Amino acid sequence: MAEPTLPGDIVRDDSPAFTSKDKSERAEAAPNGESSVSGVAVTINRPRHELYAYWRDFANLATFMHNIRSIDVLDRNRSHWTVAGPNGDYEWDAVVTEDVDGERIGWKAENSDVANSGQVSFADAAPGRGTVVTAVIAYSPPAGIVGKVIAKVTQKEPAIEARRDLRRFKQLMETGEIATTTPPNREPKS
Repeated sequence: MAEPTLPGDIVRDDSPAFTSKDKSERAEAAPNGESSVSGVAVTINRPRHELYAYWRDFANLATFMHNIRSIDVLDRNRSHWTVAGPNGDYEWDAVVTEDVDGERIGWKAENSDVANSGQVSFADAAPGRGTVVTAVIAYSPPAGIVGKVIAKVTQKEPAIEARRDLRRFKQLMETGEIATTTPPNREPKS
């Protein structure tokens, strides 16, 4: 997948499944026949190379990606993923298609019921502001538009998950932990 050169080049598909605009443009933008493309970005107050290195160790991704059941690193350019989906778990082998040290990582899925590919890029933000991390994901939902609606309703649609995962990545990299809304277990007051 080619790296977007300007923020305007990123196609965002966070809208409800029935109101998404420019479907034909999104389909053309998907490099491997996927039917949906979404892009999200976040600025993280950490050096670009540090963020890239953490992400490049694929075993780290399960620390902040909510729906990851497991990632088995097979070698430097291949990994096996198991991810929770709206209708159960999905598995695939991910192959690194592009790796520019400190700048971007591209991948595509092989042997998957859910065709997907994408790229994560790391670019310096304004001086003293850290790094802009951008994730662009292309995928074909199982069962087409019905599958996309189910994924959105169950909050497991890749655009929704990418936004949340990047927010958790930001928290982890800036503070060393991920904030939750789950209250700690407490004994009832007598």
